[in-house]
Amino acid sequence: MCRTVDLRQAVLAKNTMAAGILRTELSARGTTVVNLLSSPGSGKTALLERELLLARERGIRAAALTADLATENDALRLARSGVPVKQVLTDGLCHLEADMLAGHLHDWLPEGTRLLFVENVGNLVCPASYDLGESLRVVLASVTEGEDKPLKYPTSFGLAQLVLVTKSDLAGPAEFDEAAFRAHVEQVNPGVDVVLTSARTGEGAGVLVDRALAAAEGNAVHAPVMARAQA
Repeated sequence: MCRTVDLRQAVLAKNTMAAGILRTELSARGTTVVNLLSSPGSGKTALLERELLLARERGIRAAALTADLATENDALRLARSGVPVKQVLTDGLCHLEADMLAGHLHDWLPEGTRLLFVENVGNLVCPASYDLGESLRVVLASVTEGEDKPLKYPTSFGLAQLVLVTKSDLAGPAEFDEAAFRAHVEQVNPGVDVVLTSARTGEGAGVLVDRALAAAEGNAVHAPVMARAQA
């Protein structure tokens, strides 16, 4: 008899188990993980740099791990905030996985780190399927990317616990239709919060840190319908 094995499901099951272990271990250390997903060029690094600086100014012990296929450019930018930063080069892999993250955190993550922000590889396809042991999953999209982004990438937006719109200062020139974007997000992820931000003007400043702290303190986060259906 022949037996068919769904390798993708097996890989995801292994990752889910590793993510659960990592989440438990970091929680025991008092560390909360925030997983940031977006397309390349969304302004994710600029927003995160601002949020890390705010966290440092508020005396919150934060750190960041950023993943890219090549270059250490993002780590150099984030390090300007003054918090511990680590660059991960994935050598062509389009996403982070829980085991990979755990390996990079070993012997690096400073003791007492309250918030760990993980800047995932710029990609709205592969990273969506991989739990990293996070307590808060945030998806970002810039006003220049179009209002139909949530419909084009339903898994990424459908599993988000918070959606941030970046570069809001460019909404006018980009002719961004905020109402249409919100309606499309609601279609794939009913009830999730959508917050406008701008690293340039400061709109939405602190929202990422505040939501991460709320999750760290045990406050309920949004439970996507898609996540409940997959459980």
